[in-house]
Amino acid sequence: MSTLVPESSLPQELSTPQAVDLAYPHELAGMAGDLVRGLPALVECEKDLAPFVFMSVRGRLREHDLKCLFLDGRPNPNESAGAMGPPSFVGTLISQLRNAVRGAVEKRVVVLPHLDLLTTSQGGLTSEAREVIPLLYENPELVWLGFKDPSFPLPQVIENLFPKRYSLLGIGRERLQHLITQKEARKFGKDFNPWALYKHVSGMNAARLRKMLSTLEGEDYPNNPRHAIEQVRQATLGGTLEVPNVDLEDDVGGYAKVKKRLRAEILDVLQAKDKQTDPDQIKKMESLIPRGMIFWGPPGTGKTLFAKGMATALGAAITVVSGPELKSRWVGESEENLRLIFHRARQSAPSIIVFDELDSFAAARGTYTGSGVEHSMVNQLLTEMDGFHSEELVFVVGTTNFVESLDPALLRPGRFEFHLHIPYPGRDDRRAILEIYNRSMNLDMTDTTLEYAVKRTGDFVEGAVLGTRFSGDHINALCRALARIRLREDIDRPTSPEDIERALTEWIDRPQMTKREETVVATHEAGHAICSLFCEHATPIERISIQGDAAGALGFVKYQDPTNKYVVTRGQLLDDLCILMGGREAERLLCDDLSIGSADDLRRATQIARALVEEFGMGGDDVGIVRYESDDERFPGRYRSLSPTQLERLDDSVKTLLAEACSRASDFLKENQTLVETLRDLLLEKKVIDAKTLGEITGRDIPSEEKSEQ
Repeated sequence: MSTLVPESSLPQELSTPQAVDLAYPHELAGMAGDLVRGLPALVECEKDLAPFVFMSVRGRLREHDLKCLFLDGRPNPNESAGAMGPPSFVGTLISQLRNAVRGAVEKRVVVLPHLDLLTTSQGGLTSEAREVIPLLYENPELVWLGFKDPSFPLPQVIENLFPKRYSLLGIGRERLQHLITQKEARKFGKDFNPWALYKHVSGMNAARLRKMLSTLEGEDYPNNPRHAIEQVRQATLGGTLEVPNVDLEDDVGGYAKVKKRLRAEILDVLQAKDKQTDPDQIKKMESLIPRGMIFWGPPGTGKTLFAKGMATALGAAITVVSGPELKSRWVGESEENLRLIFHRARQSAPSIIVFDELDSFAAARGTYTGSGVEHSMVNQLLTEMDGFHSEELVFVVGTTNFVESLDPALLRPGRFEFHLHIPYPGRDDRRAILEIYNRSMNLDMTDTTLEYAVKRTGDFVEGAVLGTRFSGDHINALCRALARIRLREDIDRPTSPEDIERALTEWIDRPQMTKREETVVATHEAGHAICSLFCEHATPIERISIQGDAAGALGFVKYQDPTNKYVVTRGQLLDDLCILMGGREAERLLCDDLSIGSADDLRRATQIARALVEEFGMGGDDVGIVRYESDDERFPGRYRSLSPTQLERLDDSVKTLLAEACSRASDFLKENQTLVETLRDLLLEKKVIDAKTLGEITGRDIPSEEKSEQ
C-alpha cells in the first residue's frame, strides 16, 4: 500500500457541506444515531465548522422524521422592540430556550450552538446561565445537540447534560485525500501525497481547509511544491505566529554533540517519515518520536535558540511562553491560558510550544510555595499532552536551569521523555559562536584576535556574580559591545585583542585599592599560585588577576577545567588544602601580618578537612574508617550520640589536617621565596598574568587550555 494517490481518484468538484460529510463520516453518523435514540450529544468544534455539522446532522435526522430547532439568539423580525430597546443576544437566546422547553409537546432535537456564551472564560457560570440550567433539565421530551467552542471550558453541570460527546478538532489523516480536488492537487506536483501534506493541515477543520484550498495559486505540476506549501502554511499560522528562520548550522555556533543528538533522535526520524510512502511504516515511525522535550542547562546557553532551530528544520511555527506569565491570581485563568496555547498550537501544526522557565510552575508537587495554582497548571499541562494524537506534529519543549526540580510526573516516558543538556560553550563552541557574530556584525577580527577572544571568554565573566561562566548570551553581548565601539568611533581597521579587552572591562566598576592593599592582594594570589605549581595533583593555572574584576574578590587564581572530573582522591584534597593555605602563608612570610582576605579560603579548607575526617574515612587512626552521620539535619556536623572524647578527636583530626596544610604551604613558599616575590612584583606591574607568562617566569611547562580540553 502506498500513500501516493492517483489524480483521477480525487473529486473534480467539492462543496463545503460535502467536504464536512467526507471528513467526519463516522462522527456524524454517530451523532445522528444518538439523537434518534434520545441521547443528547455535545460536539466540540470551532465556530466556522458548527453550521455545517448541524446541516449534515439535520439531513440525517429528517430520514427519521425528527425535527430540529436551532436556537441561534437572533431576534424574530416580526417582534417589535420593547420600551428598553431590543433585547440582548443572550437575552433573546434565553427567551427562545424558554419557549422551546415549555412549548414542546413532541420529541424533537433542540440545537444550542452558543453554549460558550453561558460561561465565563474560567468555566464558571454567568448570571444568565443560572437561569438557563433549570430549563435544560425541565423537559424530558427534548433531545439536546450542543456545540462547545474548544477555547472555552464548560461547567460540569452543563457537560453532565450530554452523555455522548464528539470532538471534531482538525481532520483525520486518512480522510485528507477525500477533501482535495484534482485541480488543487496539481499545485503540489505530479505525485500527490496527502500524507506529506497532512502535517501542514492537521489542525484545520474541514470547512476552513476547503476555503483555504480553493484559493491556492500557482502553476500546475511544479517541480517543487514549495509555493503551494507556503500558501498553506501562511493560512494555518493565523497571522500571529510565524515560522522562525534559525538554521542549526549557520546560525547556531558550535555544540556539535547537541546538534548531532537532536538530529539523530528527532529531525532525522521526521525526515525519514516524510519520505515514506507506506502508511504502516509511517505510523510506526511516529510512535518513536518523543513529543515532550526538556532542554536544560545554565542561563544564556541557547536553549530557546535550539528550539527555534528545530522549528526551522521542521517548518514548524513556534510559540515561546514564559512560565510566570501564565500564572494568574484568578481561579481557573492559568489553566485556561494553557488550554488556549495548546489549541492554537494544534491549529497551527506543525508547531512547537516552548515553555521558558518551566520550573516556575512545574516544580515537584509538594514543594510549591505560591498560591497552589501550580498544582492545577501541572495537571492541565499533563492533560493537554496526554491528548496528543500520534499523527499530530505538535511538540512541547520545556526549558529550565534546574531540571532536578521538575515534577517527576512530567519526566516519565510519554511526556517530557527527551532530555537535552545544553552546557556552557567549550573552546570550539566559543570559536564557532564568535565566527558567526564576526560575520554578521562585520567585526573584522583577525585570527589572532579571534583566538584571544576564544581564550578570554573561557574565563569567568568579569563584573558578574563570582563563578559565572561565559555563555552564548555573554559572547553575543561582547560582540555587540565591539560593534558599538566600532560604530561610535568610526573604526575601519581590524578588531584587535585590545579592543576585546576594552569591550569586556571598560565599564566595570573596579575597587580603587591603595598601593599597600594591592601589595597584600598580589602577595596573597602569588602564594596560591606558587603552592599550586609545587602540588602534584593541582589543576594547571589559567590566569591570575588582582584587578578586582571578580564580584566579591579583589584578586583570584583561575584554574583550567580539571582533567579528572569524576574521581577525586585523597592526594587531590590534601593538595587543595595546601593551595588554599598558600595565600595566608604568603602574607605571613612577606607582609609580616595577616589580612582577613583568607576568610573564604579558611572556610573552604575547613569544609574539605571536615569531609576527609567525618565523611570519607580519611582522618587517621584516631577517628577510624567511619562515616559519621549527623544526628540533627538542622545542624550538620552535630553528633549528639558521640561522647565528648570522640567529638574532641574529630576536631583534633580536622585541626591536624589544616595545620599540616599550613606547614606544607609555608615550606613551599620559604624554599621559593624569590619566585614568590618575582610573581608578586609582576602582578603589581601587569595586574593580570596568563599561563604562558607564568610558565616563562617559573621555568615550568604549564599545559594550555587547548591541550587540557583535548
